[in-house]
Amino acid sequence: MLGLLVIAFLAGLIAGISPCVLPVLPVVFATWAPPIGEGESTSKSRRRRSLAIIGGLVVSFSLTTAIGSQLLSALLLPDSFLHDLGIITLVIFGLSLLVPRLGELLERPFARFARPGPKGTRSGFVLGLGLGLVFVPCAGPVLATVAVLGARHHASFESVLLSFAFGIGVALPLLVIALAGDRLIERKQWMTTRGPRFRKIAGVALLLMALVISTNLAAPLQRNVASYTQSLQKVIEGNQKTTQALRSLQGAASARNLASCETAAAYGYSRELAKCGTAPEFTGITSWLNTPGRHPLTLKSLRGKVVLVDFWTYTCINCQRTIPYVESWFERYRSDGLVVVGVAAPEFTFEKDVGNIRAGAKSLGITYPIAVDDNLTTWSAYSNEYWPAEYLIDATGTIRHVAYGEGDYSTTEGFIRTLLKEARRNINLPPPTNKADAIPTGLLSPETYLGTSRSVYLANGSMAANGTETYTMSPNVPAGHYALGGTWTASPESITSGAAATLDLNFHAKKVFLVISGNGLVKEKLDGRDLKVLKVKGFPTLYTLVSKDSAGDGLLHLSFTPGISAYAFTFG
Repeated sequence: MLGLLVIAFLAGLIAGISPCVLPVLPVVFATWAPPIGEGESTSKSRRRRSLAIIGGLVVSFSLTTAIGSQLLSALLLPDSFLHDLGIITLVIFGLSLLVPRLGELLERPFARFARPGPKGTRSGFVLGLGLGLVFVPCAGPVLATVAVLGARHHASFESVLLSFAFGIGVALPLLVIALAGDRLIERKQWMTTRGPRFRKIAGVALLLMALVISTNLAAPLQRNVASYTQSLQKVIEGNQKTTQALRSLQGAASARNLASCETAAAYGYSRELAKCGTAPEFTGITSWLNTPGRHPLTLKSLRGKVVLVDFWTYTCINCQRTIPYVESWFERYRSDGLVVVGVAAPEFTFEKDVGNIRAGAKSLGITYPIAVDDNLTTWSAYSNEYWPAEYLIDATGTIRHVAYGEGDYSTTEGFIRTLLKEARRNINLPPPTNKADAIPTGLLSPETYLGTSRSVYLANGSMAANGTETYTMSPNVPAGHYALGGTWTASPESITSGAAATLDLNFHAKKVFLVISGNGLVKEKLDGRDLKVLKVKGFPTLYTLVSKDSAGDGLLHLSFTPGISAYAFTFG
C-alpha cells in the first residue's frame, strides 16, 4: 500500500503541473492578498494563509472524490450540489475582498473559534474547501480508481488515503507558486502600500475564476496548451505493477478480458488488429442521448455493424481534444455501418448531471449516441482506467483494438476502414478524413515517443518491429524529428542503448525533457557545444535535458552508455 501511496502522490504532482490546473491559478492571488479585516499583509500571515487555503483544497478535494457521491446520496442531495457550493463559496470570498464591510462580517464567525489563531487563516481554510469542490485535475488510473470506488459507493480507508496522497501531490505546485510569489512581494515590499488595492485585484480574480469554472470558459485555453505531461503520467501510472494493485483495490483483478490488447494501449497504439475477447454489453446506463426517442442501444442489436465505444467526460481536456476525430469518423462512415457510442463516465459527482452532459456534448459538437454511465458500471465491465479510451468492436462483437489517450488517430481510422470492409466485402468507402493529429503544442516540437508502438518522428529508419538494430546517423535531421546512431534495442514502450548509441534531436522549444531509466551516463551537446552529463539511475524518471531562456530551434546530440532505456521526449 505504501508504494501505491507514493505512486498516487507522484501522479498528483504530475497532474498539478498539467494544463488542467489553469482555471484554479487565480487562487494564488487570493493567497497573496491581505487577510480579511487586515489593512496590511505580513509575510508570516501570507504564508499561513497560503497553507490554509491549500490545506482546505486538499481536504475537500480528497473527501469529495472519495466519498462525495456516497454522502450526497445519503443526504438526498443533487449530484451538482457540492460543485455549486464551491462556486458560491468563491463568489462570496471574491465579494468579501472587494467590499471590506462584507469581509469583516465573513471573518466574524471564524473569530469565535480558536481565537488565538491569526486573522484570515481560518477563512482561508474555508476558501480552500470551496476551491477543492470545483477543482478538476487531469486524471489517470489512480484518480480514476478512487472516483470509480466513490461513484459505486465502495469507498474504503485505502481509497481515501489514495485520494489524499493524490490531493497533496496536485496541490503542492500551487503552494510552491504561492510561496514564490510571497518572496517576490516581500522583496518588492508591494503590500506595504498597496494592500487594499491588491485585495480588490484578488477579489476580481476570484469572481472571474468562479465565472470561468461555472461556464467552462477555460476549456478552449486548456485544449490549446501543450499536453506535456501525458507520457510521464503513463510511465508513473501505466506500469504493470501499479495497474495490478489498482485493480486489486477495485476487486477487478480477475475481471479483465482485454489482456492481449492492454500493454500496447497503455503505452501507445498497437499497429495490428487483435482479438481481445467479446465486448461487454452496456450495463447500468441511466440515460441515453442522441438516440431516437432516447431509446437504449445494445451491442447485441448492433451485431453486423462496426462499433466504436469511446469513454469520455465533458470536463476532460484530453477527451475534448479527441472528440473532433471521433465525430468526424461518425459522420464519414455512419452510412457504411459504423456506430459510435460515447460512454459518459463521470470523474466527479457533478459530471453525472444529464443537463451538464447534454450541454457539454452540444458545446463539443457531439451528434453520436451517448450512454450516461452514472455509476461507472459499463466502465467497470470494460475494466477501463482512462479518459479518453476507445474500444473498436467488429461486426461479430469482438474487441479488435484498444487505444488510451490522445494521438495516432490515423491508425484508429485505418482500423475502422479495415473492419468495415471485413463486415461488407464489396463496400465502397469514401476517402479517409486525413485529419492530422493535432495534440496542441503551440510553437513547440510535438511530444515524441521512442518505442515501436508509437514511433512517428524517426528520421533514419523504421521502428515497425521489436529487436536490436544498428543505425547510421543521418547528417541532416528534419525539424521536429530525431535520428539514431549505433546499436539500439527496441520494445513497444522504449528503446535501450547498446554499443556507441547516439541520438540527434532537432527541436523547437524552451525546455526539452526525456523519460529515462537504467544505470549509466548520457552526455549532451547542444548545437555542437558540450552541455552536461546526466547520471541516470533507477526507474523511469523525467529528466530535464535543455532549459533555455526562450523557445527556439536547437540540435541536441545525446551519447548513451549501454543499458539506458529512453521512452519519450516532451517539450516546454
